[in-house]
Amino acid sequence: MLDNLTTRTVPATGKTAGSIRIAAIQMAAGPNVSGNLEEAARLLDMAASQGAKLAALPEYFCIMGMKDADKVAAREQDNCGPIQEFLSKTAKRLGIWLVGGSVPLVSSRPDKVRNSCLVYNDMGDQVARYDKIHLFGLELGNERYAEEKTIEAGCGVVVLESPFGRIGLSICYDLRFPELYRSMGKVDIIFAPAAFTATTGRAHWETLIRARAIENLAYVVAPAQGGYHVNGRETHGDSMIVDPWGVVLDRLPRGSGVVIANINPEYQASLRNSLPALNHRTLYHC
Repeated sequence: MLDNLTTRTVPATGKTAGSIRIAAIQMAAGPNVSGNLEEAARLLDMAASQGAKLAALPEYFCIMGMKDADKVAAREQDNCGPIQEFLSKTAKRLGIWLVGGSVPLVSSRPDKVRNSCLVYNDMGDQVARYDKIHLFGLELGNERYAEEKTIEAGCGVVVLESPFGRIGLSICYDLRFPELYRSMGKVDIIFAPAAFTATTGRAHWETLIRARAIENLAYVVAPAQGGYHVNGRETHGDSMIVDPWGVVLDRLPRGSGVVIANINPEYQASLRNSLPALNHRTLYHC
């Protein structure tokens, strides 16, 4: 239920213009923060060299520790620390808007973090922050995950007015909760940085992403962790960019790399005019 959540809209700082080149970065991050940042910088340089003006990193791009508590040790204060400094400086250096997957930030509990998606404009200013609301839990065979042990859940839906359109922010497990995206209102681009497990990814990843795109008539940008990690974990990968009709524009099944595509606001507007499903939505009360 999202009844008790707040929705925050961050004002625009520019104008939308024409077709937009957008990129999703795929990584297989490890426990070393500085090494992960170097890899992220290399891939973002590739994206910018291919004309991307808006790029996104995956969840946990900065650390996939040997144990869950490692991210607590790497946590940063809001607007302070090497991970956030990297995001700010990289966005400014490349002249791009940058969605920083997720960064471990301090919470109200010393043994937990906020898993936060941070957005920076092309001047390097942080313009939005979303704290992951839905915390992943799984007990399936030999796999056990319980994010609530090290993460404090967020409680606010975040949308961002950008030069590229209205952006909605989410992280990984949020994809399973369509009511979150409905609560955003009309958004043009949805970001869903993730670190899906190989098991759940094979079963549901593409289906969930395409469903969120179709039902919201929105572009969905899903940068993911993809491959084998030093800690023994395997993530699904298959980073993709999906258009408002549910068509996969580009994808990367495994390994580190860049997924890139053009998004077209005029095409999106024409789809919404032809199929105004968002205007047809009705809540029934019996």
